[in-house]
Amino acid sequence: MTVNDDVLLVHGGTPLEGEIRVRGAKNLVPKAMVAALLGSAPSRLRNVPDIRDVRVVRGLLQLHGVTVRPGEEPGELVLDPTHVESANVADIDAHAGSSRIPILFCGPLLHRLGHAFIPGLGGCDIGGRPIDFHFDVLRQFGATIEKRADGQYLEAPQRLRGTKIRLPYPSVGTTEQVLLTAVLAEGVTELSNAAVEPEIEDLICVLQKMGAIIAMDTDRTIRITGVERLGGYTHRALPDRLEAASWASAALATEGNIYVHGAQQRSMMTFLNTYRKVGGAFEIDDEGIRFWHPGGQLKSIALETDVHPGFQTDWQQPLVVALTQATGLSIIHETVYESRLGFTSALNQMGAHIQLYRECLGGSDCRFGQRNFLHSAVVSGPTRLQGADLVIPDLRGGFSYLIAALAAQGPSRVHGIGLINRGYENFMEKLVELGAKAELPGKALA
Repeated sequence: MTVNDDVLLVHGGTPLEGEIRVRGAKNLVPKAMVAALLGSAPSRLRNVPDIRDVRVVRGLLQLHGVTVRPGEEPGELVLDPTHVESANVADIDAHAGSSRIPILFCGPLLHRLGHAFIPGLGGCDIGGRPIDFHFDVLRQFGATIEKRADGQYLEAPQRLRGTKIRLPYPSVGTTEQVLLTAVLAEGVTELSNAAVEPEIEDLICVLQKMGAIIAMDTDRTIRITGVERLGGYTHRALPDRLEAASWASAALATEGNIYVHGAQQRSMMTFLNTYRKVGGAFEIDDEGIRFWHPGGQLKSIALETDVHPGFQTDWQQPLVVALTQATGLSIIHETVYESRLGFTSALNQMGAHIQLYRECLGGSDCRFGQRNFLHSAVVSGPTRLQGADLVIPDLRGGFSYLIAALAAQGPSRVHGIGLINRGYENFMEKLVELGAKAELPGKALA
């Protein structure tokens, strides 16, 4: 994408109406691609979205000798790990700078090659997501880690061994790390306080298809019995519930009506309850979910983010844009990422009334309530939003700015839209399908 193509001119005030489709979840597909490294036979992954994180992982897999090619149907990848090999450090660094996924290569590469190199990691700047959790658990499996100027070098002098691990917080990334490492480790691994998001369950389904033995208990405990060998898998990735919710919030904020093909009720039940409380309407069928603004006033709510099955932090930012149009005071308590509410300053510049607080405005457990972060918000509405110049800060915040620009009166210039490609497949084409009035400088989208 060129510099000019990284700016989107949005003419707001038009309801989004039409149909779009969401494909496989950004928070599952790249991890399922990494899992293919563990197999002794090719794997087939279906419902793969064309997003940047997928392209990053595809490049990293190919650097390590994995053959990746399109399958028989659109959105299908065939991954053949038969000839896994070490990759050049400079090449890894060049591919990995824009993503945090490379940390998940550690376990599979230690099993396949006995060593791994992890460069400095990228990703969205929404608060601390320390990779220390990852290295701590890898050491418990028996890996040795040497910090070098260009990254971390890991070795497994002997076969990795199962262990008992209790996470201080149910981290999705660390849970994935344990799963991808434990399946071929010797003995049993017991992981307590694990993340249990739908994408974690889907990754477990992938690994079970490959021959892994994994049991999930109801108390966030996962037990993995290591096996000697894994094969390939054939799997259709679960749809992206986070993208589906983003479009649902866009329908609400713009007083629109959007049918999201692929959206599934089961993984979105918490979001759907909140959507209904705010005043949004939805209708579920076998193919997807229709979301719309039924008219009348939206209602203010009190909302706290949490790990699954709570209200997901990635749902929060797009919904906050809709809450600027709700009557009364909405209270948001962000418990997962300390910097996730920083995006609201731009909404205030557009006419929103949002006040941030360091205190926990809610009763849920919070990772950083005593650490002086602005992680609670009070949204006073409704307020009329006005177009503005916006610079995208992160993936979900970026899509939220896009929603705000579409809901606002007058034109907005949204800078850095390339970042949205990390998690939203063909979002420019979807804007056209929904009737948005937006254009790249000198070039209409339609």
